[in-house]
Amino acid sequence: MASDIEIARAAKMKPIQEIGAKLNISDESLLPYGRTKAKISAEFIEGLDGKDNGKLILVTAINPTPAGEGKTTTTVGLGDGLNRIGKNAMICLREPSLGPCFGMKGGAAGGGYAQVVPMEDINLHFTGDFHAITSAHNLLAALIENHIYWGNELGIDQRRVTWRRVLDMNDRALRSIVCSLGGVANGFPREAGFDITVASEIMAILCLATDLEDLQKRLGDIIVAYRRDRTAIRARDLEADGAMTVLLKEALQPNLVQTLENNPAFIHGGPFANIAHGCNSVVATQTALKLSDYVVTEAGFGADLGAEKFFDIKCRKAGLSPDAVVIVATIKALKMNGGVAKEDLGTENVDAVVKGCANLGRHIENVKQFGVPAVVAINHFTADTEAEVQAIKDYCAELGVDAILATHWANGSAGTEELATRVAELAESGAAQFAPLYEDSLPLFEKIETIAKRIYRADEVLADKSVRDQLKRWEADGFGDLPVCMAKTQYSFTTDPQLRGAPTGHSLPIREVRLSAGAGFIVAICGEIMTMPGLPRVPSANHIKLDENGQIEGLF
Repeated sequence: MASDIEIARAAKMKPIQEIGAKLNISDESLLPYGRTKAKISAEFIEGLDGKDNGKLILVTAINPTPAGEGKTTTTVGLGDGLNRIGKNAMICLREPSLGPCFGMKGGAAGGGYAQVVPMEDINLHFTGDFHAITSAHNLLAALIENHIYWGNELGIDQRRVTWRRVLDMNDRALRSIVCSLGGVANGFPREAGFDITVASEIMAILCLATDLEDLQKRLGDIIVAYRRDRTAIRARDLEADGAMTVLLKEALQPNLVQTLENNPAFIHGGPFANIAHGCNSVVATQTALKLSDYVVTEAGFGADLGAEKFFDIKCRKAGLSPDAVVIVATIKALKMNGGVAKEDLGTENVDAVVKGCANLGRHIENVKQFGVPAVVAINHFTADTEAEVQAIKDYCAELGVDAILATHWANGSAGTEELATRVAELAESGAAQFAPLYEDSLPLFEKIETIAKRIYRADEVLADKSVRDQLKRWEADGFGDLPVCMAKTQYSFTTDPQLRGAPTGHSLPIREVRLSAGAGFIVAICGEIMTMPGLPRVPSANHIKLDENGQIEGLF
């Protein structure tokens, strides 16, 4: 079978105006970026107020492994499958970050015959949204330094500047730096650092804002530093919110592209789920719900991270109520969770599949806690055997959940007809009784404990007195009703990335907490998770190049 990039390059894409017409979007309401991608105008989106919403379907997964799960591929395949069985459906995805594209994870445009296109554009610069977010973030950093340099009228305590810089690249050397060296003309030296752009509070704000007015308010609410008396200094105190909004004006508008089967897709926003809230933008999702009868969206990494944040942050803040959940698993990944080494995954091992199903079962149980009906999608690999597939179906049946084999990677929408039919039945059944995991009024540390104990199955949360005191100060300052965004390794329910399966009896250490006042949540950084990743020993970038015809090779 051809590679992902070869399949994408051979796609018969339609002009973006034809894709817009499927959604009754006029040419005047499209802002084209070439022939095959466009933004949707803010005026068109405003005109959708009052229209009924379609059904919202979340695609999530088991904990990721090096064997692969195919969550985005399944999202695309399911969207195409729903259209194949006669439903009016579209998908909503996040934009890929350059960090993983050039690191180890690869892009985020799907794979095989379940992709969104133009694949190369989507995985690289796309419509420039990430560049706009990076620029707006670093403009604020520059304004902070400039204010201090020219007299520090606001009384910023340089020891308590909390606003770091960002870059959309994995670069461990920038995690901790000293800035303003070189003499008086360059400012006052202090410790600083970089996060990856997808961890920026501005990324989260863009994905949670409902319109430009809300965007500017949230940007102004960002707390960038504190005075010596511990009072907060916000972005609007530096008069930064206006210029930042200008930089993000077009970035707030959703991006329209298409699948290989020419079905519409919004790709907008890109927070990671292990260090941020991991969902595409509220604007894109709400717009899609007005334009189609079914919206299929995904949340990053496993359900312990992406799905929990989708429910507890995005749905809570945006007033969304999901109708069904698809939990993606692969036989190879379940074998790894069952203790099989990567090099042995091609050999049939039903016992390992059954053992690894404990991870899948934990995610099924967790999703049920939110009151949303679920179905398991077994993302098919060619080495899978009938006995291994049946083992998953039998395991899921004991939990009262259907498990359906999906062959979309090889067969496109033809491989998801059964899955699409079952998902539509669940979504239309009225069985969903969605509710977040905790109430707004619960104290912040108890919110962390609730997630740790009910989702991760930890026995206790470990946090220094300084962390607990900081949470209490934020409660006293009026931030106690905010949800919590857990920053934790994606590979395990614990903070140990090597501990697969469904462990219990562990502790969850909280290293640090950060306030994202503009985005509207508290970030709890667990274990050794980094907000600026590093590159692996052999990064994907080493294999990406242009061939003799000027076409990209090595991107996936």
